[in-house]
Amino acid sequence: MNLPTTKQLRYFVALEQHKHFSKAAKACFVSQPAFSAAIRELESTLNAQLVDRTNKSVTITSIGKDIAVQARLVLRDLEGLVDIAQGNQEPLSGQLKLGVIPTIAPFLLPKLLPRLRKSYPDLQLYLQEDMTDRVYENLMEGDLDVILIALPYDLRSVETMRLFKDPFYLACRKDTSLIDPEHYAIEQVPAESILLLEDGHCLRDHALAACKIRNLNKVSNITASSLLTLIQMVDADLGITFLPEMAEDSAMLKSTQVKTWPMRAGSYREIGLVWRKGSMRADEFKLLGEFIKKHRTSNNA
Repeated sequence: MNLPTTKQLRYFVALEQHKHFSKAAKACFVSQPAFSAAIRELESTLNAQLVDRTNKSVTITSIGKDIAVQARLVLRDLEGLVDIAQGNQEPLSGQLKLGVIPTIAPFLLPKLLPRLRKSYPDLQLYLQEDMTDRVYENLMEGDLDVILIALPYDLRSVETMRLFKDPFYLACRKDTSLIDPEHYAIEQVPAESILLLEDGHCLRDHALAACKIRNLNKVSNITASSLLTLIQMVDADLGITFLPEMAEDSAMLKSTQVKTWPMRAGSYREIGLVWRKGSMRADEFKLLGEFIKKHRTSNNA
């Protein structure tokens, strides 16, 4: 019996995800002709048409969708074999694929990675920075081993290690005329003067919940796609915002006139590590979590 190869299954899963041969081939770091040939070989091996091809679009057939589901399960089982093998190695050695969200990565990783390399020189760390929904999806599909995200977030079939609280700070231009930051009250904020990230960034939802912003008339319809843009808008005194504590000493603020003020107790998000439930590397991920907790600030030895 001829069986599909791991490569063919991985390529088909990418095609089902991207719905585009060129984009899927690029994601798999292979030329499009080689990618297309592998998909045809898979169809021949299975004796089934997995894809309807036209000049403008790619449509996955009904049986193709079923095959994609099973292919993901097969690839995840293969990841499990690797987990078992790596379980016999020294902890935090070998390959580790870590997903991190953009409102954590630029603040935590520059402090953390040099110490991680020094303490675990045999660790081959691969990083992916993306929004929470995408790193979570990649985790569940086996493309990532563990993700570092902000909580709360709706997660299923995972184990979560809560690492630390990241308080929110009120941020505005130091000479702003919009509010008195020393005597701040959410009720006194002018309408449409709270600037936040665009929908899709969990920091937006966390700020709304943690900072008790219930009157959405206070929130501007103008949003930012990144923290850097958000800070620049606040620096121009277009509004105020709420930044996580880990951003307070970042280079993004040092070249601006933006200042921060502590918020009331309870205004925070939590940072946590998340991995697939039942992973054989759970103990290793917990070790990584303890390392992050210990070395997350630049003042720690």
